[in-house]
Amino acid sequence: MALRVLAAMSGGVDSAVAAARAAEAGHEVTGVHMALSSNPKSYRTGARGCCTLEDSRDARRAADVIGIPFYVWDLAERFDRDVVQDFVAEYAAGRTPNPCLRCNEKIKFAALLEKGRALGFDVVCTGHYARLTDGELWRGIDAGKDQSYVLAVCTKEQLAHAMFPLGDTSKADIRLEAERRGLQVADKPDSHDVCFIADGDTQGFLASRLGSAPGRIVDADGNLLGEHEGAYGYTVGQRKGLRLGHPAADGKPRYVLDISPVTNTVTVGPREALDVTEIIAERPVWLAQPVADCQVQLRAHGEVYDCTASLEGDAVRIALHTPARGVARGQAAVLYDGDRVIGSATIAVADRVTA
Repeated sequence: MALRVLAAMSGGVDSAVAAARAAEAGHEVTGVHMALSSNPKSYRTGARGCCTLEDSRDARRAADVIGIPFYVWDLAERFDRDVVQDFVAEYAAGRTPNPCLRCNEKIKFAALLEKGRALGFDVVCTGHYARLTDGELWRGIDAGKDQSYVLAVCTKEQLAHAMFPLGDTSKADIRLEAERRGLQVADKPDSHDVCFIADGDTQGFLASRLGSAPGRIVDADGNLLGEHEGAYGYTVGQRKGLRLGHPAADGKPRYVLDISPVTNTVTVGPREALDVTEIIAERPVWLAQPVADCQVQLRAHGEVYDCTASLEGDAVRIALHTPARGVARGQAAVLYDGDRVIGSATIAVADRVTA
């Protein structure tokens, strides 16, 4: 059955091939590029971009080659509110957000889908590497490019109106296909890092929004080791850029163990002190029937851990079978049954191994 498809075209190779496949399958496809910045020059360009003027032009050229209508939709105000301001607020609260995950949740599968449905489109098509089978979300077959983790925050209703044409293909084959189709973006580098931080300096960006907030850097016993200009500039597991005045007695590097926005304190310690065995995650989104013995992924493209998950009211308790390191509040814990996504929740508590 032919569908009316709204193809989100970022200007990259993945979304261009996804739109081309949807059109080739006989669907009525319209391409749309989301303008996410009121000042596009402030966003990343070239290899690091995903929503710049350059990307908009690349998307338009791809749509012309495919032979589909193309529009640019201004979603800058909503992107700033739901992604950029959320990013700043999460760091200010001592958490580590994932802006790409939030963009999928709030922009691509909320704002874009809402507007598309209101205009009569049946589905939103994107270039994500993931699969939909009988309404369930599965990993893409290219393990190195799988993006099911950042899609796991979407609801069943949103996924019911989604299309991921690339999930059964490797990235290398997508580039070859783009070349065969005559798409100029075939060799365009992937976007990466945070699109709205032009120079890649996250700490500088946060300082410009939150201002200087000097505080203490201490060890687990509360001993003063140094000072910082803002606890928001640190994340759990961080090793570089700590600028500590006192080296560790054993000479080994120290890592950020905890960030307390209440006391404006950053706690550091040895690498092994990062080990976490149990996680409490809040606001779960279920995409399949919960399974007690499953696997969990704690970061995009991060390691997968065997675990036991149990419901506790509106939260999920996740007991890891082997310790994980660098678990940060604010990140998503995505539960899997093999390659099938069970659901996701936001990490609120990470209990560390105690001697």
